[in-house]
Amino acid sequence: MRARTRTTQVRGTAVAVLGAALLLTGCGGDGSEGTAEVPEGWGTLDTKSLSVGYPKNEGYAEQPAAERAKSNAAVALKEEKGIRTGMVSVQLDFATGVRDAAGAAAAAGAGIGLGSTRKATEDVRLAGPASAREARDARRIDYDFTADGRESTPNAGTPMTGVLVAGVDSKGVPFVVRLNAVKDAVSGEELDAFVGSITVK
Repeated sequence: MRARTRTTQVRGTAVAVLGAALLLTGCGGDGSEGTAEVPEGWGTLDTKSLSVGYPKNEGYAEQPAAERAKSNAAVALKEEKGIRTGMVSVQLDFATGVRDAAGAAAAAGAGIGLGSTRKATEDVRLAGPASAREARDARRIDYDFTADGRESTPNAGTPMTGVLVAGVDSKGVPFVVRLNAVKDAVSGEELDAFVGSITVK
């Protein structure tokens, strides 16, 4: 009986030490404090409100500021034979009267467009400094849609998939981060990694 008790105590101590070690690392895509983990081979888009990873090793490249739309704070594109088959974008201060993640998600969701299908909506906890507090709370929306064939996008009717994460940074600036790509070109694991790579400021 004593041996069993001692074993239980040792295991309990080991778990406590491991838990403390994980807390001290302060990184990873699990919403812990610090900087989010960006998968190996990915690049990073950095803005005044947040940073986010993008699959550079799969052909995505950051778009120069002079070429991107004024509404975007940062963009990474994947182009194949002149067609944009994937896009990561960050928009800041994109809506007025937004004070929390729910409001930011409602505004961002309204911009998904007609013909899109929402697959899931969930609250997520982003990585970031302890001082960010509520700013680390965000909302994720997964959706499917079809390409319209305009502005170098895939042919009209091409199945597409996307995920967006919306919230408000520590200074009250609403943000939305998106990844859109040809359906099946990105896996569910990659979409999760994308969301997990966000660090709010």
